[in-house]
Amino acid sequence: MTSGLLLLPSMIGVGAFLLVPIVVVAWLSLHSWNLLGPMEFVGLRNWRSVLGDAEFGHSLLVTLALTAIVVPAQTVLGFLVAAALVRRGGGTGLRMVYALPWMCAPVAVGVVWQWIFAPTDGALNALLGHRVEWLSNPALALPSVAAVGVWANFGYVALFFVAGLRAIPRDILDAGALDGATGWLRVRLLVLPLLRPTTFFVLVTGVLTTFQTFDTVYTLTKGGPDATTDVVAMRIFSEAFTAARPGRAAVMAIVVFLVLLTITAVQHRYFRDRTTYEI
Repeated sequence: MTSGLLLLPSMIGVGAFLLVPIVVVAWLSLHSWNLLGPMEFVGLRNWRSVLGDAEFGHSLLVTLALTAIVVPAQTVLGFLVAAALVRRGGGTGLRMVYALPWMCAPVAVGVVWQWIFAPTDGALNALLGHRVEWLSNPALALPSVAAVGVWANFGYVALFFVAGLRAIPRDILDAGALDGATGWLRVRLLVLPLLRPTTFFVLVTGVLTTFQTFDTVYTLTKGGPDATTDVVAMRIFSEAFTAARPGRAAVMAIVVFLVLLTITAVQHRYFRDRTTYEI
């Protein structure tokens, strides 16, 4: 009884900020509402409309493509930075420098990078010496947005890899060195397998974060050009507040939740039998 009372404050928070919103979104998906007038129960009409919507399907594909670029890149770069910090004994101050982009407001990051990518007086074009339409060229817009995402998050990823690398017992690495595992062989056979719990966490949170990308895209491209950066968060926002169709937006949110649940389940299944939590 006492333990239940101690858990009560946390359970109230979980119910108010997790369970209730899920119920509300599911309820909205069955109704038609323009944000002002009365609601109308429409059953599965919103579901049929969204599942047959080519624009929403395109947004999902764009988000998956962005995730496929950002998550592997920031994971690899974060690991390399972490390995360099551990090898050189980088202190807390140096680690915080790498994490500063992640701590900045996404809108502020977008404004800064909008200036860097500006075609006429942008810093990047000035450095290159010629004009490149980074954000208005359909072939370059998504990679440019992805580059900003990697820049903003790799330091955050590096912090977790630093913790994971420092948790590996030195005895294991020394034993591997005695058996001839040095250099890349030691990384592949010893370090990476022992970092699988950290890698699993970094990949899961990376996918979740990338699927929620909104502020940076809205600031840089607003989903253009030609919807090449129309990520799913932009599509949900547009449906809910621009088109005033929160019922359809609720369906899209549920679909995204199911997609993320599937991706996370696949990741968990892959790492479940390949992960050692006790060394």
